[in-house]
Amino acid sequence: MIARARTWAFLLIFYLGSVPYVLATPLTMRLSRAALLGNVHGWCRFHRWCCRWLLGIRSRFEGRPPPGQYLFAAKHQAFYETFELALELVDPVVVLKQELMAIPLWGRAARRYGAIVVDREASAKALRAMMANAKAAKAAGRSVLIFPEGTRVPAGATPPLRSGFAGLYRALDLPVVPIAIDSGRVWPKKGAKRAGIVTFRFGAPIPPGLSREAIEARVHAAINALEGA
Repeated sequence: MIARARTWAFLLIFYLGSVPYVLATPLTMRLSRAALLGNVHGWCRFHRWCCRWLLGIRSRFEGRPPPGQYLFAAKHQAFYETFELALELVDPVVVLKQELMAIPLWGRAARRYGAIVVDREASAKALRAMMANAKAAKAAGRSVLIFPEGTRVPAGATPPLRSGFAGLYRALDLPVVPIAIDSGRVWPKKGAKRAGIVTFRFGAPIPPGLSREAIEARVHAAINALEGA
C-alpha cells in the first residue's frame, strides 16, 4: 500500500511539475543551446528530486563517463535511466524509438533537444536516417547514447542486441562505453515502484573497428554485468 501511494504521488507531482519545463523548451531553444541544455538538466534534476523524496529511489555510480566523445550503450529496464544519463553524460544525443514521439509534450521536447528517432522495425530507410542523424551528432561534437536491446526489458532478461547497434558502431567509428544498469529491480514496467538504489556501472571504453560479432559480444556482456549480481 505504501509503495502504491508513493507511486501515485510521484506520477501526479512529476508529470504536473514537468509541464513548465516542456513548455519552456521552444523558448530556450530560440535563446541558445546553453539555455536549452539548462532547461533539460533542470527537468532531469526535478525528476531526480521526485524519485529521491517521493519514491525513495537513488542512484549509485560505479565509475564515471570518461571525457571525450563516445557511443554509450546502456542497459534499459526503466524510464528512470533516461533522465539520469541525460544528466551524467551532460549533452548526449539519445536514440529513441518512434513510439515515444507520440507522447504529448514529451515527444516534442525530445525532438527539440536533438533525439534520434528510429523505427523499431529497423527498415532500411529508418536505419539510414538513424545513421545520418548520428553522424550529424558526431560532427557537432556530441556523444550518442543508445539502448542496444531496443526497448525496456525486465530485470534478469538478457535479449540479443538489435542490429542497429552494430551499424551505428561501424558508422560512427567511436569507442563504445557500455553501461550496466539494474533499475528494473525497483522500477518494474508495471505495478508500484519500490524504494532502493539503482546502480550505474560504466565499463572500460571498447575501441572502434571490431567485427560485429566481437563488439556485440563485449557490449552484451558488459551491459548485463549486474544481472544476477
